[in-house]
Amino acid sequence: MTQPVLILGGASLDTIIHLAQLPEPRPQTLWPRESYQSVGSTGAGKSLNLAALGQPVVFHTLLGQDPEAGQIRDALRHRKIHLLAEETRAPTEQHVNLMAADGKRISLFIQPPPEPALINWAPAQEALARCTLAVVNILGYVRSALPWLVEAGVPIWTDLHDYDGRNPYHEPFIEAANAVFLSSDNLPDYRSTMEQLIERGKAFVVCTHGSKGATLLTAGGQWLEQPVVPVAEVIDTNGAGDAFFSGFLYRYLAGADWPECLRAAAICGALCVTSRALASESLSPDRLG
Repeated sequence: MTQPVLILGGASLDTIIHLAQLPEPRPQTLWPRESYQSVGSTGAGKSLNLAALGQPVVFHTLLGQDPEAGQIRDALRHRKIHLLAEETRAPTEQHVNLMAADGKRISLFIQPPPEPALINWAPAQEALARCTLAVVNILGYVRSALPWLVEAGVPIWTDLHDYDGRNPYHEPFIEAANAVFLSSDNLPDYRSTMEQLIERGKAFVVCTHGSKGATLLTAGGQWLEQPVVPVAEVIDTNGAGDAFFSGFLYRYLAGADWPECLRAAAICGALCVTSRALASESLSPDRLG
């Protein structure tokens, strides 16, 4: 039986607003093309994509005691997802995402992620004993889990998103991780940053470039490039990075080689942008063949 993956952090309720283009910084009235609510954030995105591929997931996150938490719980009801949702007194995390027709986005954290002083990590620690790997998302509350994850000796993957190569906030997550994913959005010289991460002992580093594909660097010095998989229409780019991460991880756990992992990641990312959902309704293991 496939061992689960432990995912720590990241579930929100998002309001998605589609515009012809992102607004200029001036007073104005905007008429969106459409708007809707959807579950969001990086942990939920990875959990839903992995579950759609048949990979069991134990997902730990923080939720408030409000209707938004109920909507998130409903969206995460899946036979492959074991949800460990710790309730907090703070409201559930919420975003407003302004989406332009070209795929660019502005995210407004109208309700920031909860960060209570104390976390009951016992359920996650118990679950880790039967998990093959831990995915650590860069939410503030997750930092307190890093010592016991490192001590357990389980492989740790982290997603730094739009890391700029020097922000100290990311440092504990980088230090703990065996493998690192990140975006080149704030990295003009992304190859240099990838090399520095490898020099720090990472097994591999993957850098995504949106519509320009992705780059992988292994500890052995091998560079690989992966173009995007073309789609007929881009509907919603929310969650594409988490879908990419999930496709890569799914094939990695199956023992696939680097090119296969990258190809699967690109397929999952492409399917995601053709759907409103964080995980495309058409995503399945057969689509990665």
